[in-house]
Amino acid sequence: MVKKNACVFISGAGTNLKALLKSSREYNFPININYIISNTKQAKGLKLAKLYKIPFRVLDLNKTANLEFFFKELQKKKISLICLAGYMRILNKNFINRFNKKIINIHPSLLPKYKGLDTFRKVLKNNEKLTGCTVHYVNNRLDSGKIILKKKIFIESSDNEKTLKTKVQAKEYRAYSESIISIFR
Repeated sequence: MVKKNACVFISGAGTNLKALLKSSREYNFPININYIISNTKQAKGLKLAKLYKIPFRVLDLNKTANLEFFFKELQKKKISLICLAGYMRILNKNFINRFNKKIINIHPSLLPKYKGLDTFRKVLKNNEKLTGCTVHYVNNRLDSGKIILKKKIFIESSDNEKTLKTKVQAKEYRAYSESIISIFR
């Protein structure tokens, strides 16, 4: 199997990055992660880049000069897919348009419900019985791209924001890899 090259964008701990790296080490997984971008140099996920010897950059993609530089980098590395994994910035429209249907994101709610931030607080406030995560293509509207896959969990009366986050993240780790497999089938 010839694997496609992928780039992962992070902002924080890199827990979804870690799960994707684990999957990418499997023989039949369709991508190799060979580039990591963070919008902040404090992102703990950059330690994974160093550990796995994956090239990385800390880059603000909302600056035009950085954007043009980055387009060239992606072409040079023959990137076929960009995975947003806890990337906490809205991407520039030009960037999204240039990589149309090659950027995916994972969101910690059952979209179209609870787009944006503070999803667990919103879910609990509205007394939802179910929540989960959604993997979707990125378009020019926040958390509104075509849905690839959803994973659901039941909410228990004892759940709080922290327990929901833990449960949803466990689903995210599987959902992201399953989505990538489905894209390349």
